[in-house]
Amino acid sequence: MDNAIYATLTRQSGLMKEMRVVANNIANINTTGFRREGVIFAEHLSALDRRGETLSMADARGRLVDLDQGVLTQTNGRYDLAIEGKGFFLVETPEGNHLTRAGAFIPGPEGDLMTADGYRLLDEGQAPIIIPAGASHVAVAPDGTLSANGIAFGRVGVFAPPEGAQLIHQGGTSFSLNDAPEPMENPNVRQGFLEESNVDTVFEISRMIEVQRAYELGQSFLDREDQRIRAAINTMTR
Repeated sequence: MDNAIYATLTRQSGLMKEMRVVANNIANINTTGFRREGVIFAEHLSALDRRGETLSMADARGRLVDLDQGVLTQTNGRYDLAIEGKGFFLVETPEGNHLTRAGAFIPGPEGDLMTADGYRLLDEGQAPIIIPAGASHVAVAPDGTLSANGIAFGRVGVFAPPEGAQLIHQGGTSFSLNDAPEPMENPNVRQGFLEESNVDTVFEISRMIEVQRAYELGQSFLDREDQRIRAAINTMTR
């Protein structure tokens, strides 16, 4: 295959991956606690001959998670929680404990706080949080301390990834870690608030237009190269 065509195809493949990521960001503009993602491009150099000439190819090898805080919206929901500043809630899933910034929790049949997907919220010791039976008023202090009728009974766990740890997006608003999360010393939990998605609509739409135009430019080049090769073959076979 012609080197120019091969390099362009790898570029087109990366642009398609970036378009999917941008489209997913836009689709989750209204998703509570969603973290926008970007694509990391890597450049690979391949030697062409002994003279040192190389072929440069770009590839989308990974995703970058944007951890900037989204806007906090007041809901006055008793079990709606938001973290102001850094940190994540920890929830129990069949695939292990996952981090999330989505704080819309509901009490389960047995009083355990859980997400809409049925994943239980964990405390600072990574144990499920159980609301005492008959509690008429549940309050959450800024440090995460839970109290029912004025009596403390637990503390919402707020965790941070260790330095250098990789956040792995598991879909939706949850992330797994390649290392154990660390409890945060001075969290700031807001009861009756939810954190909105941190997706910037204008930026994402602008980026989608840029990626689409870049893809169309690459496709135009491939079409011209195809026509050139066909013309050369026809000329040589006459």
